[in-house]
Amino acid sequence: MSVLLEVCVDSPQGLAAAIAGGAGRIELCSALELGGLTPVAGLMKAAAAAPIPVYAMIRPHAGPFVFDEADEEAMIADIDAVRAFGLAGVVIGANRMDGTLDVLLISRLKARAEGLGSTLHRAFDLVPDADAALEQAIELGCERILTSGCMPKAIDGLEMLGRLSRKAAGRISIMPGSGVRPGNVGDILRVTGASEVHASCSSRVDSIDPRAVAFGFETPTTNRTDAEVVRQMRAMIDTL
Repeated sequence: MSVLLEVCVDSPQGLAAAIAGGAGRIELCSALELGGLTPVAGLMKAAAAAPIPVYAMIRPHAGPFVFDEADEEAMIADIDAVRAFGLAGVVIGANRMDGTLDVLLISRLKARAEGLGSTLHRAFDLVPDADAALEQAIELGCERILTSGCMPKAIDGLEMLGRLSRKAAGRISIMPGSGVRPGNVGDILRVTGASEVHASCSSRVDSIDPRAVAFGFETPTTNRTDAEVVRQMRAMIDTL
């Protein structure tokens, strides 16, 4: 079975690197260092020309995935922008204060995104009952759940990922993500039997401008999508 590699990117350079390295789908974001926020309009426009499907993150700000009415208005407008730019889908999710999925809000976002693909993002990893949330995600009609098995990194959530995959039984795709690297993707896929996997495929890069760091415009080091890491990930997947 062929396994699709989804790569998350937050810049035009990252987009190009992911495509060059052999990604099968893009998760388009801004601010990956914060777990991914909604991409800016210019990046959506650039991604519209990509030869592979692009799903845009719909998340208006950092912090917990608990959103109010103003957040919802922003997310609705962002979904409209995704449609206007001709991207393939959206990445959505929301929690209530108790950690459970905010099914009502997600269903409204899903309705606004009718005709677009939809991924339920890692709001799923904060739920108190993953089995219940799995059934809710299926009921919502999402194509897949991006999840690390309710742990910070997917390699630590293998037991949960395997169980979710078995319970999903083809009704929804369980896509492992978070900390997935060429060195561990084989173990993750063998345990989960997943048909798609999510990764940043990044490498650490040092700043070349000390003034930008001093002024707070850049961090001393950052992670950037690396076409060679994408190639390595693709090659490891293809050997399984």
